[in-house]
Amino acid sequence: MTKHYFKALFFVMIIALPISCAIQKPQTALKAPDLSQKLQAGRYVQKVDNFMVILDASGSMSEPYKGRTKLNIAKDVVRRMNQMISDMRLTGALRTFGQSVWPLSKKTTLIYGLREYTKEGLEETLKTVKLAGGRSPSALAIDAASQDLRPTNGDIAVIMVSDGKEMDNAPVVAAENMKGLFRDRLCIYTILVGNDSAGKSLLERVARAGRCGFSVSADRISSSEDMADFVEKVFLEKAQAMDSDGDGVRDDLDKCPKTPKRVKVDRFGCPIDTDDDGVYDHLDQCTNTPKGIRVDRKGCPHDSDGDGVYDYLDQCPGTPKGAKVNNKGCWVLEQIQFETGKSTIKAQAYRVLDDVVPVLKRNPTLRVEIQGHTDNIGSEASNRKLSENRARAVMEYLVKKGVQAERLSAAGYGSSVPIASNDTPQGRTRNRRVELAPMP
Repeated sequence: MTKHYFKALFFVMIIALPISCAIQKPQTALKAPDLSQKLQAGRYVQKVDNFMVILDASGSMSEPYKGRTKLNIAKDVVRRMNQMISDMRLTGALRTFGQSVWPLSKKTTLIYGLREYTKEGLEETLKTVKLAGGRSPSALAIDAASQDLRPTNGDIAVIMVSDGKEMDNAPVVAAENMKGLFRDRLCIYTILVGNDSAGKSLLERVARAGRCGFSVSADRISSSEDMADFVEKVFLEKAQAMDSDGDGVRDDLDKCPKTPKRVKVDRFGCPIDTDDDGVYDHLDQCTNTPKGIRVDRKGCPHDSDGDGVYDYLDQCPGTPKGAKVNNKGCWVLEQIQFETGKSTIKAQAYRVLDDVVPVLKRNPTLRVEIQGHTDNIGSEASNRKLSENRARAVMEYLVKKGVQAERLSAAGYGSSVPIASNDTPQGRTRNRRVELAPMP
């Protein structure tokens, strides 16, 4: 309360009332940017369900500032904010403090709401605030606002418009109590009218008590664009980019919008396909397929003859079902043993040949070339002749076991087609073999 309030009450009433009630032309309404478009476009969403304006109408608000009373500036701030609020469903309220002809009065009044907000309703209520007088019971107003807001559900914005003058630390404590009551539901914003440094500091501390609001001066939000920015920050927030499948890529950028949970994706939201075979890693049972190789739906290369060797590695395609093959897909009888330098089959090899017979019988249309191979010991001519004789010996054994002779042929390849190095005993042993190759 300023010192002049202690003068004779009659004198104050005579002098103060004309000043505080002086008719001043309100500031020309500014064209409001259409914030509704941001809501309709989905770029922003409403973040406030309820708002409370606490308007300072105490004696200090009758003081002039830049050719107008502070009260009229404060009312104009609220009026322009009202124009800017988009078409949102809100519960609104307006509470004043001061607004009394009695200098020592501590008064706060809920003059609008708490009710369903309309622009027209708030505008008409603002017109009734014509008097700035009395003391500055801002803490009382904040405490009363807390009680006003108790029935609400959803998030709350409290907007205090004041010059911050003639106040102690009480409104800061009241704001902290309000925050404790509503917790994360509440943010507090303050708007400074005038340029009082102590008032500025106080309003900043009130806003900080809300922990998620801020303080701004009326001068700072005098333009249409700045007021729109203020309203946007108080009432709206940017829509969280939707990520329906939770893969970390926004829906509007996601080319694979239904990725299963916890599946790694690329920057387009599609599951990783490490080997680029067209089958995503989380479905791929063969993740190291070479580039360009055709795969099945499990991501594995084709194995047309089902011998366990993929087609791109199979040097002997068409192997019959049940045949034992080497790592090249060839039907190899490496355990067939002969007398040294002879074509006589040792008895130990009979078991291996006996396993061949049922395979041939299960595939009655299959014709097979029996191919004999040797190591490189000896001349090539003798090796070729020896390998052919051994192939014929195998053929004769199979015929004796019931395989039709016309389905079989024998050929000797000597040491010309090794499958291992001839430089070691182990390699030479592997090269001394018989292979069975299906014929057209």
